Amino acid sequence: METGYLIPTGFEDAVIGTVEQCGMSAKPLLDRAKCIEILEKDMSHEDAIEFFEYKILGAYVGQDTPYFANLE
Repeated sequence: METGYLIPTGFEDAVIGTVEQCGMSAKPLLDRAKCIEILEKDMSHEDAIEFFEYKILGAYVGQDTPYFANLE
C-alpha cells in the first residue's frame, strides 16, 4: 500500500483513517486494539500490550510518527 506516510511494518490492517492539522501533512490513524490483535498472533495478550506500549506507541520517529486511537 503506497500511502505517502509512515505505517509501522505489519500494521497496515490497523489503519482506520488519517488525521490532519493546519500546516502539517496528514498522518495515519491506527486502531490500538487492532494493533494488539495483530501482535497476539505471535505472543500472549499481556506481552502484546507491553510490546505495543513500549515499542510502537513509545516510538517517536519525528514528524512522521503515526497516531493511535483507543476506540473502546
